[in-house]
Amino acid sequence: MTIRNQAYIAGAWEHPTRLAPDKSTPQLHAECAAGALADAGLSVGDVDGYFCAGDAPGFGGLSMVDYLGLRVRHLDATETGGSSYILHVAHAAQAIAAGKCRVALITLAGRPRSGQGRPPVTGAPEGPFENWVGMTTHTSYGMCAARHMHEYGTTSEQLAWIKVAASAHAQHNPHAMLRDVVSVEDVIASPMIADPLHRLDCCVVSDGGGGLVVVAPQIARALNRPLVAVRGAGEAVRGPRGGLGLDLTTSAAAVSGPLAFAEAGVTPADIDYASIYDSFTITVLIQLEDLGFCAKGAGGRFVADGNLISGVGRLPFNTDGGGLCNNHPMNRGGITKVIEAVRQLRGEAHPAVQALDCRLAVATGIGGSLGARHAAATLILERQ
Repeated sequence: MTIRNQAYIAGAWEHPTRLAPDKSTPQLHAECAAGALADAGLSVGDVDGYFCAGDAPGFGGLSMVDYLGLRVRHLDATETGGSSYILHVAHAAQAIAAGKCRVALITLAGRPRSGQGRPPVTGAPEGPFENWVGMTTHTSYGMCAARHMHEYGTTSEQLAWIKVAASAHAQHNPHAMLRDVVSVEDVIASPMIADPLHRLDCCVVSDGGGGLVVVAPQIARALNRPLVAVRGAGEAVRGPRGGLGLDLTTSAAAVSGPLAFAEAGVTPADIDYASIYDSFTITVLIQLEDLGFCAKGAGGRFVADGNLISGVGRLPFNTDGGGLCNNHPMNRGGITKVIEAVRQLRGEAHPAVQALDCRLAVATGIGGSLGARHAAATLILERQ
């Protein structure tokens, strides 16, 4: 069953806070829900489907359904890390197309910067063998960057261009954590965190969150809001298969991307704007290649040519500043990728970074450990 044009994003709202010591995580979820519903012109009473991930406190979203006062007939609490909320838009569209719900609410919220930290997760099977030698998220992504450099000649200076593009956009976002424009030299001069990744190659850690409302076509057309259709989606899981299939330079987006483009009936060349999950600069580079915006191994040259900078390059990306500069709550920043894509398609992005005649956008994300066990989700969204 295709979801092409079977659901529309009617509401999108990003929480403005980046530090919330006086708010609880459920309160942030509620504020994100209220903001997204208000943007759509709907109310809590209209919602009959709820979607969340591991950041929602209590029994896979059950507690949040009660806390928000929802009466739902469909619930999805799939957890895939940074790709969770891109995946949830696709799952909401699938549920709507199948008649399981008509108004789906999606919320993300977290307070890692205020000290809540990450929710507990079950360790990977190899954890007992790797954790004691210092394997972390940073070191695993550092290995991906080092391998990409070894195989394709990618340089730290080329990776730095991704941060440069993000900062060029973040300067226009009053809510971004990092609004200073940086240079390639600034990135290279920042402290080394996980060789070859510097501090400015890494995303920020913030409180905050966001909300989305996905609705059936009949409801979307009655709301008098800009029509943003879910045109295609894909999801995939990639792992080393016990060490037999380890590839540090390819992500699951190499599968989820082509699936999404095929369902949408478009190609990477048709895309006007890209929201790409950016936990690290290398995360962006590998996804660009895997989605087909450039050949495998050519990502360094692609970004160093300025292609990601709005008004300069051919593929403006993360025009809110992304996770590298804007926000990244609870290691699940994927929802803001969808929110900024919706802004672009509606023509509501900051004028300085608004893509010209933006009709098609891609939003894609990675969850887990790039190069090892991880999931990817890709959306193609269209202004109609």
